[in-house]
Amino acid sequence: MLQTLALRDFVIVDHLELDFASGFTVLTGETGAGKSILLDALGLVLGERADSSQIREGSNRTEISALFRIADQQIEHFNQWLDEQGFPTEDDGRSLLLKRTVESNGRSRAFINGSVATLTQLREAGDQLVDIHGQHAHQLLLKSGAQRELLDRHAGLMPVVSEVAQAFKILSDSRRRLAQAENAGQDIERERERLEWQLEELSELAPQEGEWDQIQVEHARLANGAKIISGCQETIDALSEADSSVESVLAKVSSNLSALAQHDAALSEVSATLESAQIQIDEVVHSLNRYLQKLDLDPARLSEVEERMQALHSAARKYRIEANDLPKLLLETTERLEALTASQNIEALREKVKQEESSYLKLAKQLSQKRNKAALELGKLVTEAMQHLSMAGGQLEIGLTPLPEGGSNGLEQIEFLVAGHAGSTPRPLAKVASGGELARISLAISVITSKASFTPTLIFDEVDAGIGGAVAETVGKLLRQLGESHQILCVTHLPQVAAQGNHHLKVSKSQNGDTTLSQVIPLSRADRVEEIARMLGGATITDTTRRHARELLEQH
Repeated sequence: MLQTLALRDFVIVDHLELDFASGFTVLTGETGAGKSILLDALGLVLGERADSSQIREGSNRTEISALFRIADQQIEHFNQWLDEQGFPTEDDGRSLLLKRTVESNGRSRAFINGSVATLTQLREAGDQLVDIHGQHAHQLLLKSGAQRELLDRHAGLMPVVSEVAQAFKILSDSRRRLAQAENAGQDIERERERLEWQLEELSELAPQEGEWDQIQVEHARLANGAKIISGCQETIDALSEADSSVESVLAKVSSNLSALAQHDAALSEVSATLESAQIQIDEVVHSLNRYLQKLDLDPARLSEVEERMQALHSAARKYRIEANDLPKLLLETTERLEALTASQNIEALREKVKQEESSYLKLAKQLSQKRNKAALELGKLVTEAMQHLSMAGGQLEIGLTPLPEGGSNGLEQIEFLVAGHAGSTPRPLAKVASGGELARISLAISVITSKASFTPTLIFDEVDAGIGGAVAETVGKLLRQLGESHQILCVTHLPQVAAQGNHHLKVSKSQNGDTTLSQVIPLSRADRVEEIARMLGGATITDTTRRHARELLEQH
């Protein structure tokens, strides 16, 4: 669960460190106080897109960090994920620290347990920790794709959905190759003949990896053989064999200096240096003699090398590439010809498509069976919840309309169908539900699907908009009940919901000169009475609204 959220210079927050508890926590405050700022900050540290406008005015950098306590059932999985990603573990794997910084130049950095992370890694971690239901979730519910994904996620079918999508992609690729082969005709045949001729020529040449560089070095040595021999011999003469060679001169001056060193020890080091120089000169002479003895300057080999260089150079010019790239061209030509030959085997391609159709249909039918079962169960649960949300007699059905050809998402289109009252025929959600009904249905679905979620922290951002009265009371009960198995954070403007929270945080803002600052404080029992009374009565708080607020709190 989320333990601590710390903000520095974020929007209108200068500094804030907030601790969270388990159960159901409500966040309230006047309109514009910044209730959603906390959720925006949490979204940022969970990998959402950063914007320099999120930095508090007058500051150059914002920093958000979130400390999570990993649930027992998640520890093994999370530690394995951290290890695979190369991140350290903290507190025996029970704590996870996410951090995000954004600078005024737009640069953003992410960290996991103190180590630099990518946004993708931050999002992967966040997806396992927090699930945010935004205040516009009911609008997403109108989209068929969102309805399908909601059903699949609720039923735990996403792994099967991925397998079906992969099988359909493989099938589609094979169908495309078959169509290309059937329509190619003479163009493919001409290309194959060209590749066969090119492959024959390159195979005969047989260029080797790195050969061009090696043969250039050998050619330079062979072509300059006389110069090399002459130069080496002149060096040997000058160092050792001439009358006034370097060796003889060094021997004479070394002997003189050695004698002088017997009279003054200060010359001993210089004398030793000269002796070392003699030894090094002698080693150079021996090395040059050994080199000349082993040197092979066969004229016939020079002719072979020049002929090979000419063959490689001509082929490179012909194919308009560098000589070093000839081995790569040989490999590519081989692969292209093999692929082209395989693609023209139409019967084999047809058989491949047939087999992949069978594999796809097998997976897709399994998915359809599981979807049918999940659709009935989810429809029943949401229908039950609707009876308590001022929609008595209403029902939700989840329709699965077959798609003749199937697709990457399976063999059916999924659509939520709703009947607002008893006796009416269920119709598509977008055509039947009013704004208020849609908000209530969305909330019921969110709460019900979240019960099956393994994500420990669930956040509801004003998803109770458009409802009130007894319905709001029911919403509060649903969220409090959900708080028994999950950590729930809910931004709300309804006193009936706020009164049922296990914990209550109030968001407010203050003016300090030209600076506006937002702050968040946990409320005591007495403070909660005042805040709920404000939510009930607006700007003017009376004894009556306070009494009503106490009554709401005492009921829970």
